[in-house]
Amino acid sequence: MKGSGKILVIIGILLVALVLGGIGSYNSLVNQRETVNNTLSQIDTQLQRRNDLIPNLVATVQNYAQHEEEVFTAVADARAQLAGATTIEEQAEGDAALSGALSRLLAISENYPELKANTNFLNLQDELAGTENRIANSRRDYNQVAQSYNTKVKRFPTVIFANILGFDSVDYFQADEGATENPDVGELFGE
Repeated sequence: MKGSGKILVIIGILLVALVLGGIGSYNSLVNQRETVNNTLSQIDTQLQRRNDLIPNLVATVQNYAQHEEEVFTAVADARAQLAGATTIEEQAEGDAALSGALSRLLAISENYPELKANTNFLNLQDELAGTENRIANSRRDYNQVAQSYNTKVKRFPTVIFANILGFDSVDYFQADEGATENPDVGELFGE
């Protein structure tokens, strides 16, 4: 009886340790997943901020450059594409399209010296540049927490609990393939 009692105690201790380990892993995974979700929402917040600024920038530039309609249309279309994005991949595609269109829009200001000196335009341009930096920082922060979460989900023994409890890896935010290329704005100026 003494030998079987010790075995039951050892099995009980192991079960308690397993349950406590599972609870700890679950809570840790929940915390990290919420951090990932929060950080991803920061990207959405900055993208929304940029989308809110763009109509003001476009309206300011339109007053000076009425004949540049195709650029304004490209900005509006890209903005709509980004606003309708539901996945990280769609966000990246919409963001790349919007960044290209904004580059062309900002290049228009080179043809209009009085626009470049306009206080409203300069303020909006500064706000847009600041927003672009915030977006880049938010993406970097997201990828860092996604890496931490994905590492935790894939490490042993957490991987066992993660699979059982439905914690999957998350995607990283990646730029489009053409994101490293400079946009060609020469065609705007007949070059």
